[in-house]
Amino acid sequence: MSSLELYDTRSRSVNSFVPLKKGEVSIYLCGATVQAPPHIGHIRSGVNFDILRRWLTKSGYNVTFIRNVTDIDDKILQKSVTEKMPWWALAQKYERTFSQAYESLNVLPPTYEPRATGHITQMIDLMATLIQRGAAYAPGNGDVYLEVRKLTSYLTLSRQKLDDLLPADDAEEKFKKDPRDFALWKGAKAGEPSWPTPWGPGRPGWHLECSAMAHAYLGESFDIHGGGLDLIFPHHENEIAQSESAGYGFARSWMHNAWVTTSGEKMSKSLGNSLQVTELLKHVRGIELRWYLGSAHYRSMLEFSPAALEESATSFRRIESFLHRATEIIGHIPTPKYSKAFADAMNNDLAVPQGLALIAESLRLGNSAITAEDKKTIENSANEIRGALEVLGCDPFDPSFGLSQSGDLTAALDGTIQLALAQRAAARDRKDFAASDAIRDGLSALGITIEDTPQGPRWSVSHTEER
Repeated sequence: MSSLELYDTRSRSVNSFVPLKKGEVSIYLCGATVQAPPHIGHIRSGVNFDILRRWLTKSGYNVTFIRNVTDIDDKILQKSVTEKMPWWALAQKYERTFSQAYESLNVLPPTYEPRATGHITQMIDLMATLIQRGAAYAPGNGDVYLEVRKLTSYLTLSRQKLDDLLPADDAEEKFKKDPRDFALWKGAKAGEPSWPTPWGPGRPGWHLECSAMAHAYLGESFDIHGGGLDLIFPHHENEIAQSESAGYGFARSWMHNAWVTTSGEKMSKSLGNSLQVTELLKHVRGIELRWYLGSAHYRSMLEFSPAALEESATSFRRIESFLHRATEIIGHIPTPKYSKAFADAMNNDLAVPQGLALIAESLRLGNSAITAEDKKTIENSANEIRGALEVLGCDPFDPSFGLSQSGDLTAALDGTIQLALAQRAAARDRKDFAASDAIRDGLSALGITIEDTPQGPRWSVSHTEER
């Protein structure tokens, strides 16, 4: 099996992955700013880095995975006014919706999920270190700023030039040594939440939160820092500036997933084209939405359309249908066992599209083997498909999706459907086609697709819009 190679945003190259500590991998992923329900642009990041985590685990690593929650932010404060509720209540409300979305798409819970407001002490300690080292300053108005002109490695991630940056349109600019300096801490304002510090009461800047939490959970250096492309600047640049100014090694490599786009534009609330996860789950199942979001390479844009989503879901249902038929033929649930070719694809910077092509070929061979009644090939194909799907987090036998055919509930469902199919067959034998069609239509209304084959009727789970 080939060794894992991953693209590093900072070096702009694909490199062999060698963790800091043998057998262990530490990952920090920038999570949600909980000020609105998640759309699929948010959740794509969760799915992409979940695939990375699963592959690292399958490769024998013990993975520590941190995904933070930003629960204090300008947008949260603004939204709390709009929704007429306390800022902390609004943050908790939308944090729950994110958790539900991750769970619906079988994204594994992080090892730890720190909230910004739970780490104010660590932020104060980091600011004290930065001021002591001469990298930051407190002008006396309650703010604390990082002095970017003193940094020798600033903007190495985005490869911009400091003098090309537009100064922030900031009411506090008069307190800055340079208009491009950024806030580590924001002095208290009337009606806003604040915490006490040696430099005055206030609240954290967005960038400070992640540096402090990454250090708290992963130490001064860790293996991988991840997030969406839109976070490269300013967020990740400023994280690097803060952390390296404090003397930390910080992230050894950087990985960024591309956007979900609509009509070629990044999905965002400002464009009015956000597609909330809860809305899409009225049309496709969680396992199908995950399959769609994980289907493109993580560094490639994913152009969304309802037709593309439905086509992807239909393709996944064909895979499910084959696994269901294979289970009936071989008499047991296929054993997950991905192929060497699939492993090579995943080791090639998580080349999921190449992995999907291998799944499609196994599916073709498996379906041909069913026609030829070749049980050995059926089992091999089913095992390889299920092994690949397990890595991608789309295993239809995974109880997390509520679809496991080994559970008592599914066994009862199968028995009920088989009874209905027997009644349908009896109706057809007596040429009562109205009754036969009524049974078929009734099953279809429940999301069960019936396929008549030379070996007899087969059923699979389809999806109908929630009524």
